[in-house]
Amino acid sequence: MPHPSAPPAGRQPTAASLRERKKQRTRDALIDAALRLFQERGFAETTLDEVCAEVEVSKRTFFRYFAGKEEAALAPSHELWLVFLGEVASLTPGGGTVFAALREALFAALERMTAPGWAERAAAGRRLAETSPSVAAYSLSFCDRISDESRRTLAVRLDLDDPEDLRPRLAQDLLVAAFHAAMERWARQPGPKTVSGLRALLEAALDAAGQATTCTGAAVSGGGQA
Repeated sequence: MPHPSAPPAGRQPTAASLRERKKQRTRDALIDAALRLFQERGFAETTLDEVCAEVEVSKRTFFRYFAGKEEAALAPSHELWLVFLGEVASLTPGGGTVFAALREALFAALERMTAPGWAERAAAGRRLAETSPSVAAYSLSFCDRISDESRRTLAVRLDLDDPEDLRPRLAQDLLVAAFHAAMERWARQPGPKTVSGLRALLEAALDAAGQATTCTGAAVSGGGQA
């Protein structure tokens, strides 16, 4: 019986596809090694030489994949947002709200995070950002770039031609804030990390975000009572 991952009969993997798979394995190995060493020794205390030694590659090879340690640590969550940009670029005008369109794009991107180990890597990167100022700063910088590009794409795809209208920008900011709230809770929860677990928390956070402007003082003061 052929191996489940073997190509269909009569078809052999091309040299290009084999190279891509090898590159992906090297990239994943570098991420795994970096996250493990950062957790064991500390982010600042871990050198690139140590990360590369774990995977038996040179620093030159490392820099083919990442600009630095921060990018390696956050690569899994960055992958999600890059796919999100592609989903935003495929949006079409409809009768829904901008926030609903962004929400749909984010869930579609999350469904594509099917690579083995993605969830654990993403959660580890999030926890690292909470303890390392340089990782947190890099994350914020990346988030700003993604948000800017998303807003520009959204304006084109949904015919949002009023540059003075703050609502699309605030919808984007609300989406990002809800994601970070869900991600923070998900990363801290005990037990194995799954994409479905993150999705459940994200759905709750996005629902809460949509209700945030209608939350009253009475509801807030009563929310913590038994």
